[in-house]
Amino acid sequence: MINPRIIPCLLIRRNGLVKTVKFKDPKYIGDIVNTVRIFNEKEVDEIILVDILATVDNQELRLDFLRDIVSECFMPVCYGGGIKRVEQIRQLFEVGVEKISINAAALETPELITEASAVFGAQSIVVSIDIKKNLLGKYSVFSHGGKQDWRRDPVEHAREVEGRGAGEILLHSIDRDGTMAGYDMPIIEKVANAVDIPVIACGGAGSLSDFKQATQAGASALAAGSQFVFHGKHRAVLVTYPSRQEIRDLFTP
Repeated sequence: MINPRIIPCLLIRRNGLVKTVKFKDPKYIGDIVNTVRIFNEKEVDEIILVDILATVDNQELRLDFLRDIVSECFMPVCYGGGIKRVEQIRQLFEVGVEKISINAAALETPELITEASAVFGAQSIVVSIDIKKNLLGKYSVFSHGGKQDWRRDPVEHAREVEGRGAGEILLHSIDRDGTMAGYDMPIIEKVANAVDIPVIACGGAGSLSDFKQATQAGASALAAGSQFVFHGKHRAVLVTYPSRQEIRDLFTP
C-alpha cells in the first residue's frame, strides 16, 4: 500500500511565514527559508506555498523571492497566489515550482484551467477550493482570502474544474482553518465522491488520527499548517513532521 501524501501548507505574508485561524489574524511563524530547511531534514513529501496577499492586493508574482525559496526545497513545491495568466505559470515553472494552485482565477476565468492543463499537463494544475458554511449549514465557495462569497456549491465547482482539466483539488475549510479541531469530513466525502481526480484535504488537522479519518472520507492527500508549526496548548512555534515509521504505522491496516 502506498501511503497518502502528507503536505505542509505554508502561508506567505510579505517576506515571512504566518498562520491564520479561519483565514484571519495571521500570526508570524518565522523565516521561510529556515522553515523549508527544517522540512528538508524531515523529508516531507511535498510542500504548498500560498501568498495570502497576492490576490487580495493584486500583486504581480515575486519571482526572485520565490526562486530563492524554491532553490532551498528538496521536495516538490506547489505555489498559489495571484496567478491569472498562462505566462505566469510558465515563469513559476522556470523558477523551480512543480505545481501551481489556482483559486480566484478558477472562478473568474475558468478557461485558464483548460489552457494551462493543455500547455503544461493536468498533473501540474491544482485548483484550490476554499469553502465555508453559512448559518443554515450550506457550503459555499469563497475566494480572496475568504472575503468573496461566490454562492456556489463546492461539489458543482469541483466537477467543473475537473472537467476543465484540473489534475488535483485542494479543498480548504475556512471554518476549520487553524483550529486543529479535525477536518470537515462530510464535505471531503462529498467532493471526493463527485470527482475522479485526487482531493487534498486542508483545514483543521490537529493529530495524526485526523489524517487517517480524512483518507477514510476519500481524501487522497492531507495538507496541514498548524499541525506542523505549533506545539502544545499555548501554540508555541515548533516545526515538526511525522516520521516515516509513524506514517507507516498510521496507514498500515
